[in-house]
Amino acid sequence: MLKGLGQLGDMAKLMKQAQDMQSKMTDIQKQLEELEVEGESGGGLIKAIVNAKGTLKSLNVDESLFVPSEKAVVEDLIVAAIRDAQKKSGDKAKEEMAKVTSDLNLPAGFKLPF
Repeated sequence: MLKGLGQLGDMAKLMKQAQDMQSKMTDIQKQLEELEVEGESGGGLIKAIVNAKGTLKSLNVDESLFVPSEKAVVEDLIVAAIRDAQKKSGDKAKEEMAKVTSDLNLPAGFKLPF
């Protein structure tokens, strides 16, 4: 397209790559909102579902846990399930971002501001 223009052609190519990356980043952000992971605790008695951005979407507590004397245990299990789901969502988000950035040939350890 800009053959023979030297550095100007390289700059145009770089700008095109930046626009493509921005488009991919927008797409991946939308996907992360929709992608859900499930965390659990207590052998599956408490289940938390979060999106890949870490937002809690739902919580399921098995009916067998509804004993007044077990209130503190249930609360601890809920926190554990949410933490498990949030960790998994972070891992999933990193995995999805790696797919987008793999084509960019970025230096090892380079962190994008997203």
